[in-house]
Amino acid sequence: MMSELYLKKITKSFGDQNVLKGVDFTVKSGEVHALLGANGAGKSTLMKILSGDYKKDEGTLFLDGIEQNFQTPIDAKEAGIEMVVQEVDTALVSSLSIAENVMMNAIINGPSFFSWRQRNKKASDLLKRVGLNLDPSLLVSQCTLAEKQLILIAKALSRDLSFIILDEPTAPLSLREAERLFDVLRGLQREGVGIIYISHRLPEVLELSTKVTVLKDGYVSLHKETNLCDKEEIISAMLGNVLEEISNKDEDREHGDIIFEVKNFRVSSTGESVSLSVRQGEVVGVAGLVGAGKTETARALFGADRSLDPVYVHKKKWRLTSTAKAISAGISFIPEERRKEGVLVDFNVIENLTLPVLNKFTRFGLIQKKKEIIEAEKWIKTLGIKTQSPSSRLNHLSGGNQQKASIGKWLLNDGEVFIFDEPTKGIDVGAKQDVFQCIQNLALKGKGILYFTSEISELLAFCDRILVMYDGKIAGELSKEEATTDKIMYYATGGHYGSVRS
Repeated sequence: MMSELYLKKITKSFGDQNVLKGVDFTVKSGEVHALLGANGAGKSTLMKILSGDYKKDEGTLFLDGIEQNFQTPIDAKEAGIEMVVQEVDTALVSSLSIAENVMMNAIINGPSFFSWRQRNKKASDLLKRVGLNLDPSLLVSQCTLAEKQLILIAKALSRDLSFIILDEPTAPLSLREAERLFDVLRGLQREGVGIIYISHRLPEVLELSTKVTVLKDGYVSLHKETNLCDKEEIISAMLGNVLEEISNKDEDREHGDIIFEVKNFRVSSTGESVSLSVRQGEVVGVAGLVGAGKTETARALFGADRSLDPVYVHKKKWRLTSTAKAISAGISFIPEERRKEGVLVDFNVIENLTLPVLNKFTRFGLIQKKKEIIEAEKWIKTLGIKTQSPSSRLNHLSGGNQQKASIGKWLLNDGEVFIFDEPTKGIDVGAKQDVFQCIQNLALKGKGILYFTSEISELLAFCDRILVMYDGKIAGELSKEEATTDKIMYYATGGHYGSVRS
């Protein structure tokens, strides 16, 4: 049976900030409708209204021609609408097993007597449906980020679906895992499920979707069949102009002495050792596919996972027994999971920016609020953080602006070494430009940058040198002149990408 969701003239404001200004959006059974837009354009707000998290101010929501008024997410779920959020750790219970998470809806709403054997079998079947061959009794806390994403999709499939909303579902996935997900989605599409697909990765949008809607400043700026539009048109609709990728290929930026170095530094969570160095003013990219050990290595270099092996900052030896020691050594860390580790979403913008350097604004044990606000407002302007007020809570900001706050708090600290772990994950091309420019500015000031990412185009765009990780080890090193996609993939796949490295 053909089903249709129709949102008509939807408006939503938060205080004086008008987020949605009369948006129309439709998705039908068997469609993959991509919803795109720059961070802050209103995508998440529109989907939260559809999934029952937010109440609309004005407008109408129809399901199969019948007006709906969802008050809670449960109302939307009962209507056959599921949402798979980007920040997977906020939607899973890490202390429970995979089976308990996947079958949560049945556990909550099912009969008081149930068979765990049957539940585990059902969970195992759903896991296989999304390409995971995991023991359902395994705790979610023991799973990788990529596995958690697929577990969350399996959870959504545990009940009858008419429509599913996916918010940046491939952000933590490798290319192979993303292709597996696409196969799952194509299967759902054939079954008649309507799919709303939010992503900043335009190639996959063009490959997977049947329709595209772009939001800009709370309005619909583009609505087309996917086969009738191209990447440039979509970017123009998102930003109002086409931005060129920042590149330092022709930039004459001098590198100074070695500012950061480790030799045979053991990363406890991978069981492997790494050796690397960064010079003043140098951007060193660290490439690798999902599961290569990038995040584990980045965390260890910031003291998040205790190591007895020394690191050297300006040739001074430090043992990073804690993150506090790393900060004292002049090391800053922008983590992959910004909402979980990078920012405090229930605190305001000012408090997030000044947290690492609160002692600068404290006298006799009291915070000098005026001085703190003046400094924070300066960095809000410098970073281009879009916020209704410096006192706005961070969970009211878009993902890109949350990331800018995650970076900004370390700029106030004025450290020497900056470690970025997947800093552009889940943010739009405009916010990416701001992040790239921030990194360029840090390098021009003589800071040392370690840039961990699986985005090869970013590595090629502005890194001075690229280290490639495979299975927890550094498998290869390339200068910016030597680096190509093929060579990076050769090392990233353990030397199995093609028969000869050229």
